[in-house]
Amino acid sequence: MPSITAMKGTVVALALGLLSNTARASTESPEPAPPTVEITTQELDASNAKVEAVYNALIQMWSADFKQIGERFATPRIARYRSPIRTPCGVMMPDNAGYCMVDNTIYFDDVFVAGEEKLAAEALGTDGDMAGLGIIAHEMGHAVAMQLGHVSRVSYQNEATADCLAGAFAKHAQQDGSLERGDVEEAVFGMASAGDPTPQLTGNDRMDQRILARMEMVGHGTRDQRVQNFRTGLKGGEGVCLSDFSTMQS
Repeated sequence: MPSITAMKGTVVALALGLLSNTARASTESPEPAPPTVEITTQELDASNAKVEAVYNALIQMWSADFKQIGERFATPRIARYRSPIRTPCGVMMPDNAGYCMVDNTIYFDDVFVAGEEKLAAEALGTDGDMAGLGIIAHEMGHAVAMQLGHVSRVSYQNEATADCLAGAFAKHAQQDGSLERGDVEEAVFGMASAGDPTPQLTGNDRMDQRILARMEMVGHGTRDQRVQNFRTGLKGGEGVCLSDFSTMQS
């Protein structure tokens, strides 16, 4: 069966027409080369079918939640790509996923998502699907937050909210019985693998503060931060992620 090589990359969010990339300063610790994994066409088709199913589940969840707080959720489109693609928010590169508010669309490289699932499967001995589906839930989290007016100039704040809302989706799946054994571990694996590199501090307080401030402005959070933000939503639901939902029963 023909195969496609997928490379593990960094998930980024597109918002307000600006592409927010994870910081890569010369002062950071060197990162190992990203692993590659072979994806068969059958595995890719299966992954895309699961993405469609989780996309529909996300729409149902957030539409119902918005209705409870007297709002209407404008359903984002979802679009697959593999080569660099021009969007109203800028160019999306391969091995990525992102939400563009301008055209209300979640873009995702389907080979990248399938690759994340297979990497998790090989590492954890499970089907690995939530490592990829968590990416879609994260990008939908951006759509939810932005439609409710929660947009920060600090990238990390936006990413932390989206990770938390992905955890809230997992909580819903847990409550309705659709969360499978191993799904939480797979989602945590995906969050951890997409964490920002650990900055290499200099020992100079002034310089180190600048390094850390830059990471916060353009980063997604360290692996520990991303995992913790996801677990916060998993434990407390959407009300702990956004005050708009705080009166809803979790």
